[in-house]
Amino acid sequence: MTVSSLPDVIDQLVGIQPGDALDAIRAQRQQARLHAQQSHIALFEPADLAGSTFTAAERHALAVFVAGLHGQVELGAFHASALLLAGAPTALFDAVSAEAEAGAGRGPYGSYPVGPLSAENAPGPLYAASAARRAVLGTRLAAALAHAHRLVFHPRDAEAAWLQALLDAGWSTTEIVTLSQLVSFLSFQIRVIAGLRALAAQASLAIA
Repeated sequence: MTVSSLPDVIDQLVGIQPGDALDAIRAQRQQARLHAQQSHIALFEPADLAGSTFTAAERHALAVFVAGLHGQVELGAFHASALLLAGAPTALFDAVSAEAEAGAGRGPYGSYPVGPLSAENAPGPLYAASAARRAVLGTRLAAALAHAHRLVFHPRDAEAAWLQALLDAGWSTTEIVTLSQLVSFLSFQIRVIAGLRALAAQASLAIA
């Protein structure tokens, strides 16, 4: 099966059907559409996933968490289904969902170097998985959730200690790169979905 024959994830989540107005809009940037789908496959369904130490369950658990931080219910449900299909126990889904709720905020937070942008400094909490749920999450996933939260809400505060925390939790340097790419891609995907839904809403109002 080729990439182009696989169901397009963004189309599924927005509810885009062949031939409708949003389908025509996306078709105007067909390469961007294809690359977004290819990125999803590369991060969540790579050819070497079966032999990867960055498991399917970890990837989809992270996606459930990031979707929860952004308040994206449909995307969270999409990855929740994939998480359970990957063999993860319901307790893991429940723990990740609870952590996403606990970590939700209205960032971005953090401080810029002293200068004109300092006026945009905004204090905000640093997230860490609760002690009660760490037994379910495990050390690796708990560290990954903390890293994802910082990428979403504290991008301007990035420091080497974040990466060291992942290394200490058992993540390899290659896995850390993939983990960071996954979080970045999800944030991009969420923005695209939000934009398409806004266009759909405008179209509905115009028709009404």
